[in-house]
Amino acid sequence: MNISKFLTINYYKGILMAMAFVASHMFSFAQDLNVTSPDQKLMVKLYVNEGKLYYNVTLQGKEMIERSPLGLRGSQMDLSSGLKLTGKQSRKIDEHYNEPKIKISSVNYQANELICKFENAAKNQLEVVFRVSNNNIAFRYQVPQTGEPANFVIEEELSGYKFPENTTTFLTPQATPMIGWMKTKPSYEEEYNPDQAMGIPSKYGVGYTFPALFHLGNDGWVLLSETGVNSLYCGSKLSEGTKDGHYKIAFPEPGENNGMGRANPTIPLPGNTPWRTITVGSTLKPITETTIPFDVVEPQYKASKEYTFGRSTWSWLLWQDPSIKYDDQKTFIDLAASMGYEFALIDGGWEKNIGYNKIEELIAYAKTKGVGIFLWYNSNGFWNDAPQDPKNRMNTASARKQEMAWMQRMGVKGIKVDFFGGDKQETMKLYEDILSDANTFGLTVIFHGCTLPRGWERMYPNYVGSEAVLASENLIFGQHANDNEAFNASLHPFIRNAVGAMEFGPVLLNKRHNKTNDGGTIRKTTETFQIATAVLFQSPVQNFGITPNNLTDVAPHIIDFMKKVPTTWDHTVFIDGYPGKYCVLARRHGDTWYIAAINAETTAKTITVSLPMLSGTDIALYTDADDRSPQIKQVKLNKAKQLKVKLLPGGANVIVAK
Repeated sequence: MNISKFLTINYYKGILMAMAFVASHMFSFAQDLNVTSPDQKLMVKLYVNEGKLYYNVTLQGKEMIERSPLGLRGSQMDLSSGLKLTGKQSRKIDEHYNEPKIKISSVNYQANELICKFENAAKNQLEVVFRVSNNNIAFRYQVPQTGEPANFVIEEELSGYKFPENTTTFLTPQATPMIGWMKTKPSYEEEYNPDQAMGIPSKYGVGYTFPALFHLGNDGWVLLSETGVNSLYCGSKLSEGTKDGHYKIAFPEPGENNGMGRANPTIPLPGNTPWRTITVGSTLKPITETTIPFDVVEPQYKASKEYTFGRSTWSWLLWQDPSIKYDDQKTFIDLAASMGYEFALIDGGWEKNIGYNKIEELIAYAKTKGVGIFLWYNSNGFWNDAPQDPKNRMNTASARKQEMAWMQRMGVKGIKVDFFGGDKQETMKLYEDILSDANTFGLTVIFHGCTLPRGWERMYPNYVGSEAVLASENLIFGQHANDNEAFNASLHPFIRNAVGAMEFGPVLLNKRHNKTNDGGTIRKTTETFQIATAVLFQSPVQNFGITPNNLTDVAPHIIDFMKKVPTTWDHTVFIDGYPGKYCVLARRHGDTWYIAAINAETTAKTITVSLPMLSGTDIALYTDADDRSPQIKQVKLNKAKQLKVKLLPGGANVIVAK
């Protein structure tokens, strides 16, 4: 054989073998870019395709999120293209934490973590972090400092979610800036469209608020949200969707907060984005029971004292603005004392109508009754036209600290701060500053007219809850909310309340929504339905809508229930339901279980409820008679620990047992 030909053949053979070796190792390396849940059922795979990053999600082999983009882009550097993998590392996470303010008081978080490191041609670096627990995914970006710049202005986050074509949506639209009453929107108070096809434009054309629920037909459900947002980032939303099922992360609108501040975030370097969360289930059980908003965050500071939570009366809800006067507030303090409640909330307008001196008298009077006081404040500032006072006490550090020092001296327990209207980074800083300063002075905080809480129960020990929902005040404002009350209530355990405390203000026992129970809007749900919402809606402080006349004009067993129902829970279990139709949810406080079952449909429903968590067979059943009047009776479970119950339209059952 010609030696030259022999050498040539072997030369090319060597090259081909080397190429095959490199390709096989590169392919193997790429194939390793996946991470599974501890039970091996949920998997995330990362892909690098022509310098761009993608991922997909499968649950038990079924693709729940199709190949979707990842990356960040800014004016200083582009971390969304031209990327090559430079390394990866993985670890197991097994952490335990206690948090009394969420749906499960003691949590053991187990997950597998994958960190993939990438670099572009300019040597800028990006780290993509995925944590996968059973039924839950959290991911974020970490950006190292690779040169002189010590910050990164992010113009676009490419993180996307591509859903299969059979998917339907349960979404609520983001409102455009400076609309609504006194220019107070966006405030996360829009209506949901259930089981809607993908790609239909949102009401305002600027995307959707988190959380967002997706139904993948027979394959299951996906809930999207975010957590870990503080002063170092803005609150994000979901973009308008395409008909082929693609959604992405979007930043606030420039006009929010009266146009003040940048809409897109800036992070320090090194720095990271908040966690994007994805809860995945073949049923709705993982959706309602998820703790992922709290699993991946850390406390931002230590509690200055041991905070307490509980039940509260609230005059403004039914008695409205005229009730913000001394005598009416004293009446509701007395009501709180008679119910054994921990708090009474004095709402907006108290500075003008009561005054600081008389408020101090009310606080002192409440102390003699064993009742703590929450005080309402306007958040602004310059970003809305809401006239209620006190104003300009929460928007600057000096005024805020002076006011909080006074509250601490008087023994005020907490504050309710209202009317924020935006998700920009500077607004997130205001939320954090209020919480941090309030902790210094031993105050808990409720937010109203506000954004979604994003892991704040664990991040801020004195945080209580946020409205961020079309809440109970709308039942007074118009009949439409009453006509849809049951429908809306059946959505919240699966969407809004699944990711954070929801300060709704439930349990309105008046048949007519006014002070004298003889005019105004008409309640369409039963009294049993109303007490069911005390269990169905989760917030560590509940501002209940009961009024003094309810002590005599409502069935005694209803009032007795409201005297005993807790507001903090040790465990939560989803039993049955479908968003917009019905929901059966169990919560445990100590060794007592409370099970709420509500019906949002227009016809009666008979269902069999399985209650394997109950140790005994005798249970108290709060139910509706055929004439819709409230009833209570003792019933027994069968040997299979099941109970057949009838749910009237707009009606409910509540089970109390051990």
